[in-house]
Amino acid sequence: MQGQLGLEGIPSKLVRVTPARLSTWQLCPRKYRMNYLDRPTPSRSGARANATLGAVVHNALRAYFDLRADQRSPERASALVREHWKSDGFADPEQAADFRGRAQEWVRGYVAELPAGETPLAVERWVSAPVGSIIAEGRVDRIDERHGELVVVDYKTGRFGLQISDARDSLALGLYALAVRKQFHRTCRRVELHHLPSGTVASWEHTAESLAELRDRAEQLAAEFQRAADELALGGDPESLFPVRTGRHCSWCDFRSHCPEGRQAAPDLPSWSALETG
Repeated sequence: MQGQLGLEGIPSKLVRVTPARLSTWQLCPRKYRMNYLDRPTPSRSGARANATLGAVVHNALRAYFDLRADQRSPERASALVREHWKSDGFADPEQAADFRGRAQEWVRGYVAELPAGETPLAVERWVSAPVGSIIAEGRVDRIDERHGELVVVDYKTGRFGLQISDARDSLALGLYALAVRKQFHRTCRRVELHHLPSGTVASWEHTAESLAELRDRAEQLAAEFQRAADELALGGDPESLFPVRTGRHCSWCDFRSHCPEGRQAAPDLPSWSALETG
């Protein structure tokens, strides 16, 4: 694959970019280094209940759409949540059972509102395509085909609702749209966040200009972390190239045990603290 021309006219490699890499770099460069560059990878903290909950819902919906259309029903979707259930990170069996019931109701209500017999173009599809100076890639929850165009759908199970701006400004959704349109050779402008706990949808229809702005942001961030990685490989100082960036997020960091600044900046919270317990 050909890359872009560097300053000396030598083709440079395209930088592989996923939404997770971009968000990790923006959140904390030290975490980026530990997660993607340090080998062996430092040990991580245990599972968190909110991540377990999200994974279960995603897996259940993937299994639901794998069924033939005549086998799908709200009751079957609810049963799939139970079949895919895991209790990792929950406080106790009672709390896990409570959220299993909530997740079953979320998924049951969600599929009940879908058009009868509708089958997505793709579910849990890995996309990867060169876009400018990067290769935009990642796993898309769902790709729909509507009115001759493709739509990127992303499921959310967090405790907070969503706004239109969440879809409009999402770098992840923008990257997915860019990769989808390039990989499928189809128009892809609309992106949607489906919040299952509230049953709401935050959507945005991009223009060529707004997608270009998101691509530029992704290229800039990718250039930053690739430059730091290259300098690290040449013997650069890891602490200056990948400085710690502390904040409330330090309470949930996978690498908290390896970061004294993070432990000082934010309290250690239980693995179920991000759940809506009310």
